[in-house]
Amino acid sequence: MNMAITAADVNKLRQQTGAGMMDCKKALEETNGDFEAAVDYLRKKGAKVAANRADRDAKEGVVLAKTTADNKRGVVVSVNCETDFVAKNADFIAFAEQVAKVALEKNPADITALKALPYDNNITVGDKFMEQVGKIGEKIDIGYYQTGSAEFVTGYIHPGNRLSVIVGFNKVVSTDVAKNVAMQAAAMAPVAIDKGDVDQKTLDRELDIAREQIRAEGKPEDMVEKIAQGKLNKFYKDSTLLNQEYFIDNKVTVRQFLQSVDKDLTITAFKRYSLA
Repeated sequence: MNMAITAADVNKLRQQTGAGMMDCKKALEETNGDFEAAVDYLRKKGAKVAANRADRDAKEGVVLAKTTADNKRGVVVSVNCETDFVAKNADFIAFAEQVAKVALEKNPADITALKALPYDNNITVGDKFMEQVGKIGEKIDIGYYQTGSAEFVTGYIHPGNRLSVIVGFNKVVSTDVAKNVAMQAAAMAPVAIDKGDVDQKTLDRELDIAREQIRAEGKPEDMVEKIAQGKLNKFYKDSTLLNQEYFIDNKVTVRQFLQSVDKDLTITAFKRYSLA
């Protein structure tokens, strides 16, 4: 005999899972009022929705930066969805905040490890994502997760939650200095901290582009490599954080600005992520 499903039961399941009223009612009916089984039913529904939307692009979302209370460690996490409408929803932002909080507290090695962690006492992060897919009906996933540690780590979230950075320093710095450098990193999109930190693939690509540009300009072949190296130096100036012009005073580089604060002050960690 089927158990009668009350409005109170449906509401309780809605409060527990965040799923829609009709979805909760159907889940309880299908599981004869068993709440744990109903939650599993909803998760399976979410997993099915996720599979159906595997070919969809989750290019919207919320990108957050968080640091520990002692400013020794920080994380950047992007929780992605399909539409701007969902990304701006207060419940979705709160969900992303909790995912970032778990990442900061537990310091998992990668996205897979993060998804295996408890979201709360009843559900893992990964299962919560499936639940959210079932609730919202969009492809939702972790698009980016990186950590950084240093003697002092600061975070910056650009208004709109689409771009965040963490920057680590080798010494404790003032709030103003930390914020300004983090804003520099956010605005100027460096690819690395210093020249020696740029990966070889990026360097090879920049040199190949430079060589083709130089040849297209009709320069002699014996001059191509020398001019290409000059263009590479400009790339370092534009694209490595310590060598960029400081956005508040373009007469100095970021490195020179830091040395004006403390001759030994430098940047030792940097992570940046932006939703295009």
